[in-house]
Amino acid sequence: MNEHSGIEVDLAQLRTRTSAKWTSFPEDVLPAWVAEMDFSLAPPIAQALSSAIARSDTGYRSIGRLPEALAGFCSVEWNWSPDPAHMMVLADVMTGIATTLRFCTRPADFVVINSPVYPPFYSTVRDVAGRNMYDVPLVPDEQGRYGWDLAALDAAFARPEVTAYVLCSPHNPVGSVPTAHELAAIARSAAAHGVFVIADEIHAPLTLAGSTHTPYLQVAGDDARAVSVVSASKAWNVAGLKCAQLIASPMVAEELFASIPLETQYGAGHLGVIAAIAAFEHGEAWRIEMLDLLDRNRYLFGERLIAELPAATYRPPDASYLAWVDVSAYGLGDDPALPLLEVGRVAVNSGPMFGAGGEGHIRVNIGTSAQIIEDIVARIARGTTGSQDAS
Repeated sequence: MNEHSGIEVDLAQLRTRTSAKWTSFPEDVLPAWVAEMDFSLAPPIAQALSSAIARSDTGYRSIGRLPEALAGFCSVEWNWSPDPAHMMVLADVMTGIATTLRFCTRPADFVVINSPVYPPFYSTVRDVAGRNMYDVPLVPDEQGRYGWDLAALDAAFARPEVTAYVLCSPHNPVGSVPTAHELAAIARSAAAHGVFVIADEIHAPLTLAGSTHTPYLQVAGDDARAVSVVSASKAWNVAGLKCAQLIASPMVAEELFASIPLETQYGAGHLGVIAAIAAFEHGEAWRIEMLDLLDRNRYLFGERLIAELPAATYRPPDASYLAWVDVSAYGLGDDPALPLLEVGRVAVNSGPMFGAGGEGHIRVNIGTSAQIIEDIVARIARGTTGSQDAS
């Protein structure tokens, strides 16, 4: 029997799902794009949600004991004990980022990001918050790990028009986990130049074996002008329930929270709060099994790439279930996702969406079964071969 048979879901069952992942493309397309795992719901979360439905508990959200549940998880997982009084519940991470940017910056200010990065960073900074962007790209080393260019970040922070930095930690899409050294250097530079740091740490509970996530606020200290935005949504696969947590440093918590309208706070869903509490308090056994599966998947995906697409470049992610793959050697153009969809009938994320450095790349969701991973790679290979034959 498959050791992960309690978590993995077969393709026929997956195709009965009605989420965006499974309804955005025709049935002959295998979806491997949006950050949603193909696993069964953690039993404690399923039980908590079922109980809520049974008692018709579907009204406006109450945060209940969620701050304490999150603080307890942080204490066990990272030896970090954030104050529950410095937490606020919001709909999602991007709402937390946009809300904080409006608080800590002015319309003419510039916000630093590190490309290639999660596409909503661009639209949130530019369109939602109405701020300008300053890109300090990540830099790959000889082993293919994308790291933070600390000198370039310090130079950017020193610019008077730069007042904030959105840090993606762990980083989406490249899968790098910043080291404690990198974070300490960022924190020192931000403090020296008065730059407000917003750490998107949504993928932190998905850090895989061999890597260690360090919370930014743990490094930066109580006097930092900084926040962290976290959620159970990615690690426990409950994004549709809409619940994230904004954790503020003691230095900014009172003033920041006073600036956030009540209607923004009520964007979180009541079922999302219930699910998050169940995840943080009772979801550890499921998470450990899921992480073990993802650890297997990141290497299986690499093995299949070597077998079928030897010219592709891929480094197994240190966190999460998102694979960043350079397929530029196959001549598919700047956006390989298009021919792979048309010819290979596999839906992956378009590399250029992630900004500079995304050309010739794709992001592939490997949070699924081994059988589906093999099918994904076979379809990508078919897409590259078919596209070359067509040309």
